[in-house]
Amino acid sequence: MVTLMGLALDNPFWVWTAIAALLLAVEVMGGTGWLLWPSASAAATAVISLLPHLNWPADLAIFAALTIVSTLAARRFWPAPDSHEGEDINDNIARLIGHHGRASHAFAGRAGRVFIDGKEWAADLDEGDDLAVGASVEVTGVSGSRLRVRPVR
Repeated sequence: MVTLMGLALDNPFWVWTAIAALLLAVEVMGGTGWLLWPSASAAATAVISLLPHLNWPADLAIFAALTIVSTLAARRFWPAPDSHEGEDINDNIARLIGHHGRASHAFAGRAGRVFIDGKEWAADLDEGDDLAVGASVEVTGVSGSRLRVRPVR
């Protein structure tokens, strides 16, 4: 019986299963995705280790090859996370950028009110100083709780 640090290595299936479970547990705690593929590779190596005439160096080589292939394949085919830093999907004001509406009150000195998506908002003009009631506008940005708009001609 071969031992490593007090563990019996006579049945590699259980050793590889334990490694897979340990890697998966660490992945669940961290949530980075980096250990998901080595965990799956260890589980696959556990099943492959049941084949007769395989030894530990062969198992290690299989595990390394599966980890490399599965990680590269995941990077190639798994969709990249959408990394819009600072954007909040619950921000109901920022989602209005690009939307069109109408001036609900006349703009004077670049400030006024607009009606967009069924709500009235305080707004500032990006271009020009005045805008008549009913003029079409497009939201170009957000400044605090006020929309920045430009006239649509």
